[in-house]
Amino acid sequence: MSQTRLSELREIQTYVEPAVEKKVALSVRDLSKWYGDEQILDNVSFTIAEGESLVLLGPSGSGKSTTLRLIAGLDTPDGGDVFLSGRHIEHLRARERNIGVIFQNYALFPRMTIADNISFGLRIRGKRKKQRQEVVEKLLNLIGLADQRDKYPSQLSGGQQQRVAIARALAYEPELLLFDESFSALDPQTRTGLRREIRSLLQKLKVPALFITHDQEEAMELGDQIAILNKGRLEQIGTPQEVYNDPQSEFVATFLGAANVIEMCRNDGFIALDCRQCLTLPPLDSRMERVKAIFRPEDVLLSPTPGLAEPHDHLGLGEIQDIAFTGATEIVKVKLQRLNQSGYSSVSDCPPSPDQPCDLIIKALRTKWEAHRVPLKVGEPVSVWLRDYKVL
Repeated sequence: MSQTRLSELREIQTYVEPAVEKKVALSVRDLSKWYGDEQILDNVSFTIAEGESLVLLGPSGSGKSTTLRLIAGLDTPDGGDVFLSGRHIEHLRARERNIGVIFQNYALFPRMTIADNISFGLRIRGKRKKQRQEVVEKLLNLIGLADQRDKYPSQLSGGQQQRVAIARALAYEPELLLFDESFSALDPQTRTGLRREIRSLLQKLKVPALFITHDQEEAMELGDQIAILNKGRLEQIGTPQEVYNDPQSEFVATFLGAANVIEMCRNDGFIALDCRQCLTLPPLDSRMERVKAIFRPEDVLLSPTPGLAEPHDHLGLGEIQDIAFTGATEIVKVKLQRLNQSGYSSVSDCPPSPDQPCDLIIKALRTKWEAHRVPLKVGEPVSVWLRDYKVL
């Protein structure tokens, strides 16, 4: 083979097609809203790409539903901009925005059949009967309810009503779907199965969607991105993996999943609890300072044998306070104790914190296999190690 031909083959083998950047479907910039003297939203910004799902997650009163209402045109912002497919839409009425909204109670018309509910939006937009029938037939097959077309909403289950509400919103080909706590009224088993169906349907249709929820498991399962709101401010936005594994604040860490947060002192490459249990870190600086460390319960490793987990960072000694069996896992509460033994580094000049007790209780999560391999019982002393942790 010639040198020229060989060079051409190498070029072909090493060529990597550049990633295609997704177009932005929705862009929210510095959105603000006041009700009287209370600021509900404080300069909230995010984007949703075409075919992407974003979940707004936060406690009650964080501004989730207000954000949805401002995007849908059901309320007016006091500041900021909303763009849909590059168009400024704040001045448009709700029905002019081409956005589908699925509410918690589904808002189906009780005296209309399922087929009539789905075709309603097309009818008020002046679509011909034949076109309406074609769309309804396609959507009924898509949601698996073709044999229920002549029934009324009261004759369907909650999960079936949810599917009809989504089909009605999809009938007029919206540029964006908004889900306002749409799964909260369903029983847990139905809710889990349905949200997987909806996620699959949205991926198939490539329709961008914004979900509002306070359910953490739901957020992790539905969202390509999760945006966490707290008191009207956006705390963090990222993929479920990024937000869970790399929280940027104590609020995010403790709201999305369980987390242990403990106060420590950092000094010359060491981190120590006030009780002098220690974690070692790579050298940082010589200035002593108080910091907070965050670690998930699944990052805690418990051992009745001190030397069992030596490759991991040692947090200290503790005593089992409680063990809760949850089926696939068990949750263990451990009370950390003072440690005066030799052999563990400490920061002797770490100033005590007036509100930080020396005996801390942390949570550890163990799989049923770990629990079977190393059984523990209440009152038993253990050595506590960390697989991973983050310093804020």
